[in-house]
Amino acid sequence: MAKRNYLVEGGSGTGKSSVCRELRKRGCQAVDGDNELAYAGDPETGERVEVHNHYNHIWDVAKVREIAADTTEEIAFFCGGSRNFTKFLDVFDQVIVLDVDTETLKQRLAAREADDWGGNDEEKEFILHLHATRDGVPPGTVIDTTARSLGEVVDAIFDAIR
Repeated sequence: MAKRNYLVEGGSGTGKSSVCRELRKRGCQAVDGDNELAYAGDPETGERVEVHNHYNHIWDVAKVREIAADTTEEIAFFCGGSRNFTKFLDVFDQVIVLDVDTETLKQRLAAREADDWGGNDEEKEFILHLHATRDGVPPGTVIDTTARSLGEVVDAIFDAIR
């Protein structure tokens, strides 16, 4: 996809999907990993499993590598969360980790539809636990999305990759 590839990660509710849409609006190559690469699978083996939950929300490693190897574009962003990120971090020039404060996260979760991930009370509590522990988030350049508009967050991403 690009000569330089960037992973935009972070916990649920930090803004990954919104950032992906904004990058696309700005004409950037952006892969929505949660919708284009994800499936329910074992994070170690990649074998598909029946039940889809946080711990087996993984990306197709071969597809990530295939897309990242295409150097047609100058820059590409892969946005979303994956529990098997260790299997493909090496294809990225940099990892951007979106973060948010707990109160803002609660507000964002409250706005979710009941059928969206984090739309029910049990999932909200689980997401807040993950947020507190940073479980499942890779190391990277942290960008706080708390008090920034979407445009400011994307501008901060561009500043971080220069």
